Amino acid sequence: MAEGFARKYGSDVIEAASAGFTPADIVQPLTRKVMQAKNINLDEHFPKDLEHVPMAGFDLIVNISGKKLPTHMPIEVRDWAIEDPMGKEEEDYVVARDQIEHLVMRLILEIRKSNRPPGNSSPRPSPVRPQRAR
Repeated sequence: MAEGFARKYGSDVIEAASAGFTPADIVQPLTRKVMQAKNINLDEHFPKDLEHVPMAGFDLIVNISGKKLPTHMPIEVRDWAIEDPMGKEEEDYVVARDQIEHLVMRLILEIRKSNRPPGNSSPRPSPVRPQRAR
């Protein structure tokens, strides 16, 4: 879900990739359904293991797994406490989706704000390498 929101709303400032410790075999049908309600199509998405996403070049890891990552990570780690809706009702997926959307939007706004010079409301004219989040 986070990757879908990041790609839809923040592709100008985020290059998103998602992966997990123990990824499922498929994107859950209820995940697809609740994201489609936000006009985000996950047909091209599939669960990936951490080994399938190279860490090099990323500036930030967003951890939604509920598990603690090693403290010696080479880049910033932010933990988002989102209850996994897997195996629950559709409304649980909606709650998780809405929490993730809110947090992703806050991150996008934070990154956009940090890419502006002080006292200026427009982005820097020079190209800025997109921040990457997982």
